[in-house]
Amino acid sequence: MSDSFNLPPLNALKAFEASARLQSITLAAKELHVTHGAVSRQVKQLEEHLGITLLSKHGRGIKLTDAGMRLYQSSHEAFTQIHQSCVDIKRQTQQAPFVLACPGSLLARWLIPRLEQLQHDLPDLRLQVITNAGDDNTLQQSDADASLVFLDQACPESMHAYILDNERIGPVLSPLYQHAETLRSASAAQLLDEPLLFTHSRQQAWPQWAQAQQLEASALTYAQGFEHLYYLLEAAVSGLGVAIAPEHLVRSDIANGRLIAPWGFVETSAKLILLTRKNQHTQRAQQLAQWLINSL
Repeated sequence: MSDSFNLPPLNALKAFEASARLQSITLAAKELHVTHGAVSRQVKQLEEHLGITLLSKHGRGIKLTDAGMRLYQSSHEAFTQIHQSCVDIKRQTQQAPFVLACPGSLLARWLIPRLEQLQHDLPDLRLQVITNAGDDNTLQQSDADASLVFLDQACPESMHAYILDNERIGPVLSPLYQHAETLRSASAAQLLDEPLLFTHSRQQAWPQWAQAQQLEASALTYAQGFEHLYYLLEAAVSGLGVAIAPEHLVRSDIANGRLIAPWGFVETSAKLILLTRKNQHTQRAQQLAQWLINSL
């Protein structure tokens, strides 16, 4: 190791700098929340490391030697600069918005109705929302601090996943759909005779639901497909057919009567997750994750 990295122990430097600045080992001990003896030992360790006396007794106080004065000036300047850099970094981090990436369907049908309350409850978060491309479970956009996604795969090692809820999917249709009255009281098997709406980004959704209902997935009949889940749900609300959807995205539509879900919802292997970069914005990510859990 080069001499430029052969530094004395940091705790010893802190004890010496505080003692020299306050001109008292007792006051240094109070500031550092340690005992008088601990500070004395740290200063002694530093003197032994350097092979020179730094402090000497002077009445009831202490006096810096020439070497001690030189080390105090440099160490005090260094600690001051480090402290100011940390303050500046923390201030910049707190002032910067927390950017959340979210698929369009999840944003429009789940997050936006909660956004005003979220911003009211967490004003210091300074949340800024951007949209993921499509409805695929984009793990992380380069300009986002976190992503809100339905994830059915392992979390990357560079990410941290806050699990918010299990995903549940089920068929939904509008009361305006031409077969709605028949389907309200029909068994799940009746859907084998219905042309089903689907989205290209979640083609496994109908087979997953059929398997949970002990139906043969190969017997399902598909009609119109849509590029994004948002379009699929709008088609269902318009009465164009039966769609498959996550419960979180249609809960309000069911509550206000725009959609019905005669067969309920079944859990999948996916989770609703807040995905963040490790060791970045940890406190704000935890606050957001807890708020989202409470809002479910």
